[in-house]
Amino acid sequence: MTDRKKPELLAPAGDMEGVRTALRYGADAVYLGGPFLQMRASKVGFSREDLQQASRKIHEAGKKLYVTVNVFAKNEEIPQIGSYVRFLKKIGTDAVIVSDLGAIAQIREDVPDMDIHVSTQANCMNWRAVKVYYDMGVKRIVLARELTLEQIAEIRRNIPEDLELEAFVHGA
Repeated sequence: MTDRKKPELLAPAGDMEGVRTALRYGADAVYLGGPFLQMRASKVGFSREDLQQASRKIHEAGKKLYVTVNVFAKNEEIPQIGSYVRFLKKIGTDAVIVSDLGAIAQIREDVPDMDIHVSTQANCMNWRAVKVYYDMGVKRIVLARELTLEQIAEIRRNIPEDLELEAFVHGA
């Protein structure tokens, strides 16, 4: 029998109250957005200081922190990615959640030891695309929300065992 890892319960947080709530209700990991390259930066993003505070709180609870860097980057944003991800690594971020291929390549080049999860925003729907991301050094793929359990199982059968898959269980 295969020894499978326990599923990870991952919860979003839009502010520190959201972090406290996620931890209170048993999340194994919390994901949130910072001030750069995240979908809701102007409305919900954490400042650098807030990210540091959230990281301390999450890690004191023995849980993991993932930060979204999931906007498709413009040319002028590419040079800023390395310093931002180095900051995230320094404060203890366990992984970044990324959509853009150029951003993934830049992170791999500038911060090779940062774990990368491919965001559901990348809309990954087949095992071939999953393998391409794996070859780029990605640790986890957050699959497209439209996939059925049968389609997810087919992807799992065709990819390396050490590549993690994540799926939304509710929401859009």
